[in-house]
Amino acid sequence: MAEAAKKARRKIKNKAFKIGGETIKPGEKKLLELPLPGLYSHSNIHMPVHVMCGREAGPTLFVSAAVHGDEINGVEIIRRLKNSRSVSRLKGTLITVPVVNVYGFINKTRYLPDRRDLNRFFPGSEKGSMASKLAHTFLTNISQQCDYGIDLHTAAISRDNLPQIRAVLANEEIKELSLAFGAPVVLNAPLREGSLREAADKSDTKILLYEAGEALRFDEISIRAGVSGIINVMRNIGMLPKSRKKLKLEPAIAHSSQWIRASESGILRATNQMGNRINKGDVLGYISDPFGEAETEVIAPVSGMVIGRTTLPLVHQGEAIFHMAIFDELEEAESVYETFQSTVDPEDNGEPNVNEPVIY
Repeated sequence: MAEAAKKARRKIKNKAFKIGGETIKPGEKKLLELPLPGLYSHSNIHMPVHVMCGREAGPTLFVSAAVHGDEINGVEIIRRLKNSRSVSRLKGTLITVPVVNVYGFINKTRYLPDRRDLNRFFPGSEKGSMASKLAHTFLTNISQQCDYGIDLHTAAISRDNLPQIRAVLANEEIKELSLAFGAPVVLNAPLREGSLREAADKSDTKILLYEAGEALRFDEISIRAGVSGIINVMRNIGMLPKSRKKLKLEPAIAHSSQWIRASESGILRATNQMGNRINKGDVLGYISDPFGEAETEVIAPVSGMVIGRTTLPLVHQGEAIFHMAIFDELEEAESVYETFQSTVDPEDNGEPNVNEPVIY
């Protein structure tokens, strides 16, 4: 028994990690740049990648942000994660890519210069469009070398998302990681053709998608929940020591979701906040003309919780305005979100600690 215990405590040295012609040895950290197609101005463009190779063996995890160039919450999440004291005890290898779509990030837009959506062009190719080349660079250099991945997103421009994990929950390991993350909502979301999630799944990389907040804005709650969620996942897969604290939050699982669209064009006045419990038949808001002479109620067609919404009051007929998650236990989901708010909300007094996450 004593000999078995000694073997269990024996440290297994990590392997060196190779990427882009560089070798990062166990115990080393390195910031490197993967070359991308240059600009027509003859300026060179690179994808920034930071690799932390732990001294001890363990899984390899990538955390990526700004696949859509205007989704910047993830950039700050990665900055805080990289500077957190928690990752100093890393086992395995952590790869962080704060800006995947460098072109969109520079221009403050979701898209690439040719107006393509990068997250519809995976796995990409060496000889295709700019989107295909960028997707191929990320997939072959990073995603395919990793056991796990967490891709950070926000809502599109003029939209807002409640912090949520989207994943295929039929896979038991992915389901476990989704719950371990600790977002208030876990949405069972099928793979979308051409997405990073689909390409990673085909190469057997277990990947979560974290959605929270708005494009081109920092949202403190979404950022804090993102940092702590990644650390929770790293603890779950053995990259960091287990926490002594028991998780206070058990996420609510939504088996499906539904977008509610505007029945008329006009000016929207929303009457319910995200995270609120909504019963079928409840009024979510009103659409009226600028003078208020004609007004139409927006009625919830199902019971659930609003996890996404438009932030622009000017809407056209048919436009998606509310995103509702549907739960088997709606009352439980409402309770989970209340717990989440009390745990992750920044304190009213003083500035939030921008480097350390709230671990719950």
